[in-house]
Parts: sequence; C-alpha cells; structure tokens
Amino acid sequence: MNQQPPPAGGTGRPAQPDHPDGAPGPELPDRVAATYGEEDLSTVPAFAGGFINFGYWAWLPEPTDRPLTEEDRIRSEQDLYRLVLDTCDRPRGRTALEVGCGRGLGCALALREFDFGSVIGLDAHPDQIARALEANAGLLAEEAGPRRLEFVLGPAQRMPLPDACTDVVYSVEAAQHFRDLAGFAREAVRVLRPAGHFALATFLARVPDAVRVLPQLLPPYADGLDMTHLVDDVAGTFAAAGLRNVAVTPIGDGVWESYDRYMAERPELRDKWPRQYLTAYQTGLLDYYLITAAAPAD
Repeated sequence: MNQQPPPAGGTGRPAQPDHPDGAPGPELPDRVAATYGEEDLSTVPAFAGGFINFGYWAWLPEPTDRPLTEEDRIRSEQDLYRLVLDTCDRPRGRTALEVGCGRGLGCALALREFDFGSVIGLDAHPDQIARALEANAGLLAEEAGPRRLEFVLGPAQRMPLPDACTDVVYSVEAAQHFRDLAGFAREAVRVLRPAGHFALATFLARVPDAVRVLPQLLPPYADGLDMTHLVDDVAGTFAAAGLRNVAVTPIGDGVWESYDRYMAERPELRDKWPRQYLTAYQTGLLDYYLITAAAPAD
C-alpha cells in the first residue's frame, strides 16, 4: 500500500447477462434497504442536489471566508466525483462502470465532463435504479446508436456483467455499506479490461479501536447502515484480489470541517443530522480516502 499526499487543486455497450455463476437477486441489509428505499436519502436536505456524498470542499473558492451556500454543497458533491474521475488517464471514448450509482447523477457528470464513450451505473437497490432512470430520462432519450448510458440492478459482490467489459471501475461513497469488500474487489478485477483503472472514494476507520468506538459515536455505524472497515485492511483486500499498485490518499482535510460547518450554519440540519464525523476525524478514528489501483496487465 502506498500512502499518497492529498491531491491538488471501445464505445459499444456490453450485453447484460447474468453473473457467470448465476447471480441471485440483490439482498440488502434492512437499514440499507430502508435508507435508500422508502426514506430516499437523496431527498434529505443534508445531501442537497441528490448526489448523496459528504463532498470534497477544497476546490470551492475561498470557502473559509464566507457562509457556505446550498450551491456550495452541490458543488462539493460534484467535486468529489471530479476528484475520483480525474485519476483516470485519458478516458475519452472508453467505458466506465460506477458501482453504487444511486440516482445516476455521477454517471451523467462522467459522460458530460470526462468524455467517456459509455457509462454503466450499477446499484443494488431497485428504487435507486428507478430513480436513476427517471433523473436521466432526458439524456437517455437523446441517445442514438450504441447506448452511452445504462443502469443495471445488481450487488457489488456479484455484478451481472460480462468479463472484461469496462476500462474503468469507480465508486463514490458507497463502499462503506459493502459487507463483502473481498467479493467487490474480485468482481472489479473480473469486469475490468487488462490494465484497467480502479478508483474509489469513501470514509474508513483509521485504527482498530474505531471498530468499538464509532458505533457509540455515530448512529449509522450502530444501526448497520455503515461498516467499520479499516483502511489498511481494505487496501490489503484489494491487493489480495489482484489489483496492482494500490495507492491510498487521505483527503479528510478537504471533507470534514467544511461539511460540518455547512451543517452548523443551518438550523434545520445542525441538530437533526449526525455531526460527530468531524469529532471522529479529529480524534483519529476516521478519515476520508481516495484509493486507486490498476487491474492485472494480462
């Protein structure tokens, strides 16, 4: 595992067969199913814009010198996607797969700003796939010829996609929900083309003691929404699955303080949303990470 410094400011569609081993229908933990189903986290004001991530705030203009706006919040969520997708080398015309795509807004951003030839959005929740189809109806209707955007229902650990079907696998703030990270990593290697690119951003535990403390501090860990994956274990799991050159970059200094300040500046949010993430970060329990790797060359 290489610790890195924080960052500075073919096009045809594959078929969608069942998993080679016969993928079962998605099975979601109750808390995950409810959060992304009937509760629809994308409508919560804390996630203005519907991207459902904590955001990367370091690229905002002078964020410490003024109140943070809802436009800033949406920009931070988009910038987290940009941070992840910026790690891709010359994506023009290539295929990308987003694992845990939610409403598919990041897939549309990838197409619009990074010039991929096609993007597949995969999500394990049928309600999220339905929302992605609705949110991107205009873009889907504009397509002619081979599809440039599509959405697939399926779990990260058993993707209903063919081998070697994509040049890039990326995921933005979804892996903290995954119970089977080893399965996800193996599937990423399977669907990537030789030397394909892997990029992931999410929050992870820093130290073993976090496994005990985080559920006492943050309700999403206590109720089973999020898992206390240790960053070193995650990097080791990815390497063991066959991903090469696994590099881990802490980016919490561009996430937690501004996110917490945005919550604190809004009465409707500051007392109704868990705000102990900054505390967990400052006490060394938790951080946000950008992880990149490459698929085997052969």
